[in-house]
Amino acid sequence: MKNEKILILLAFFAIYVIWGSSYLFNKILVQEMPPFQLAGIRFLLAGILIFALAYFQGIPLRITKKQLLNTCYAGFIFLTLGNGLLVWGLKYLDSGFTALIIAGQPLNVLLMLWLWKGQKIKGKSIIGVILGIIGMYILMSSQGFSGAFSWKGIGLVLISMLAWGYASIYVVDADLPKNQLVNSAYQMVFAALLLCFISPIIGEKWVNITALSRNGYFALAFLIIFASIIAFSSFNYLLKKVSPEKVATSAYVNPLVAVILGYVVLNERLSNVTFIAAIILLIGVYFINSNKQKPKAS
Repeated sequence: MKNEKILILLAFFAIYVIWGSSYLFNKILVQEMPPFQLAGIRFLLAGILIFALAYFQGIPLRITKKQLLNTCYAGFIFLTLGNGLLVWGLKYLDSGFTALIIAGQPLNVLLMLWLWKGQKIKGKSIIGVILGIIGMYILMSSQGFSGAFSWKGIGLVLISMLAWGYASIYVVDADLPKNQLVNSAYQMVFAALLLCFISPIIGEKWVNITALSRNGYFALAFLIIFASIIAFSSFNYLLKKVSPEKVATSAYVNPLVAVILGYVVLNERLSNVTFIAAIILLIGVYFINSNKQKPKAS
């Protein structure tokens, strides 16, 4: 039980800090590769590496037909729709406005749990969501949030958010591979193939991966090893251990981590208002994560 608590804490660290850091590395790499090509190659290489790692560790790779269909479906919803449409939406919206929309993810998950499973929405969760949205608005405003408006961009990001929220609830009870590495690998490879298929259809011109800069290779390595293999596997693990609404709080913490890294690495502006926003965001996360729940079966 103690080891499980440690693993849960480490998994939250992964989806909070590693995914928050991925904003920086995506920003570096998207200047050298088109978004869908980047996502496709990232998830394909990550999936292959996970399969190789599992094979050499003696972890069975064979899964049932039902598990295969479920992992492909989850990969499509999570990574092809959830990740792909979000990246596409960023072509029409600034990152601040996008983050503000995504701040509604915990509320989205709460409403889906209520409509889908009849789960009662607790007062602490509502307070946490309100504080999170307020904190996110303050944070984005302090970073020069322009609120760039585009119905197409908003539509793409909203569909992405709905897809990610739906998938977060779907995988909780779905028949998936018990090993989270194998589960993540199947999701990634299937989603990667779809992303690579869609990329030329939407007009992306692929670049030669061997032409990347040194920073580009470093960013790609980080996104494959840390953001994909470690963080996405941690995300899948958490969905089996805690409530999806708690996992969704990464929507508040990721931009905060990104802003801090931007200040440290890229010398971006960090004002006193940012610290106020950070406090409000973290209090919101506390309210959502402090809700008691019955432990899930392993």
